[in-house]
Amino acid sequence: MTVGYFAPLPPAKTGVADYAEALLHALRKHGEVNVNARNADVALYHIGNNQLHSAIYDRALAHPGIAVLHDAVLQHFLLGRLTEEQYVDEFIFNYGEWTRSLAEDLWKHRARSAADPRYFAWPMLKRLAAAARAIVVHNPAAAAIVRQHAPDARVIEIPHLFVAPETPSEPDTLRFRDQLGLGPRTLFIGLFGHQRESKRLPVVLRALERVWRSRADARLLIAGSFASSDLERSLAGQLSDPRILRLGYLPERDFWRYAAAVDLCINLRYPTAAETSGIAIRLMGIGKPVIFSNGAEIARIPENACLRVETSPAEEELLAHYIAWLAHCPEAAEEIGRRAAAHIAAHHALETVAEQYWETFFTHAKTPSSPRISL
Repeated sequence: MTVGYFAPLPPAKTGVADYAEALLHALRKHGEVNVNARNADVALYHIGNNQLHSAIYDRALAHPGIAVLHDAVLQHFLLGRLTEEQYVDEFIFNYGEWTRSLAEDLWKHRARSAADPRYFAWPMLKRLAAAARAIVVHNPAAAAIVRQHAPDARVIEIPHLFVAPETPSEPDTLRFRDQLGLGPRTLFIGLFGHQRESKRLPVVLRALERVWRSRADARLLIAGSFASSDLERSLAGQLSDPRILRLGYLPERDFWRYAAAVDLCINLRYPTAAETSGIAIRLMGIGKPVIFSNGAEIARIPENACLRVETSPAEEELLAHYIAWLAHCPEAAEEIGRRAAAHIAAHHALETVAEQYWETFFTHAKTPSSPRISL
């Protein structure tokens, strides 16, 4: 059996590209996998919510195969590629004629789409989900969204993969922390990846201000460029605090150097695209505790292997409480990290994930595809 493989790959600076490259190498241990192959027994399409996936999306509709949804919301992807008329028609195709005025309003105010929850509440998945032989998702939240749009779709949940890295030795990490000016008991908190409104950075900064007023020893790393210049400008005063270290995109080696140095990762999401954070999986895999926004996206993670906060009026207060607790009780952070690493090793190992994909290929390679739905 041959597999056609369609995905953005490095040097594209996206988590999907890193994921796709790691999976590609693992799948090739099982059989023939060819990038952008036009003739194969089955095609695997990696689909995300940005224009890097535009040609892949078109081919997934024209030549149905197995689609991996890295985001279960394609609203922003479609806003970026369709005209107003096309967008309204696509919205109606997904949700019915009664939504025409809503579609027109969403198009009119699309500049707000990065933060307005309405754009995340209408994922617009029907065309892809109805055409695909199967849809692969990484968590129950994404699976539920696919089934809402296409009840007959074949939905397969495969955990997000983890590739164990070569992390620096403990002495090297301690020396690196010393170079960064961190004390032996400083809680070093990491926020990694592109910073956009949905990652709740204003909430994190306000929670940290509460923690600093209590004189807890904590510092913040923001590693990643801002996807929103408006967000960056609005936080300029707070981001100038000397206890905050700001970096841009980190190459792989540097990413793991800083990841090894942090004591805690914060990974909040609201509104959510039902995505599984590859960064969070990486940090958990090397034994770091992660604070998540609670939701079905993390339903498979044991309660004692991470920390959860509700997106509610109490979000900031609870986040500050967790940070202060871990700053004063590093042993708790270490124990949560150990449990996180054990969970990732058991369920997210690269070879385990690759085997599940290969089983999916055999199941669906010769299954007749659904009727093609044209644009």
